[in-house]
Amino acid sequence: MSNNLESEVLKVVQTYIDATYKADVDALRGTFHREARMSGYLGDQLLVGTPEPFICDIASQPSMESVGANYHAAIVYLSVTGKIAEAIVREDEFRGAASLENHFHLIFDGGVWSIISKTFTTL
Repeated sequence: MSNNLESEVLKVVQTYIDATYKADVDALRGTFHREARMSGYLGDQLLVGTPEPFICDIASQPSMESVGANYHAAIVYLSVTGKIAEAIVREDEFRGAASLENHFHLIFDGGVWSIISKTFTTL
């Protein structure tokens, strides 16, 4: 694995983390591939679809940054093979309460890395 490829993928995932914290919907939307899917569990509720409902939800409330939330996110796993990548991000104190684990798959398409799928669960 090239360190350059790894750093490019890390940059996308870190942009996702920062944009989520700051409610920067343009940056957040820019991390996802145009055909991205997002599925997972909020408690017992299964959600399946595109990232757009998540992005709209982030936009609908004050940012975690602006309310001084003790949000913390860490990339706990990363693998890059050719033009695909996988990353796992652990989030704590999401909106002041929730802990989540997110599994991202990224692809290199059109000269850029982007998230093609996100699977998540509350912990």
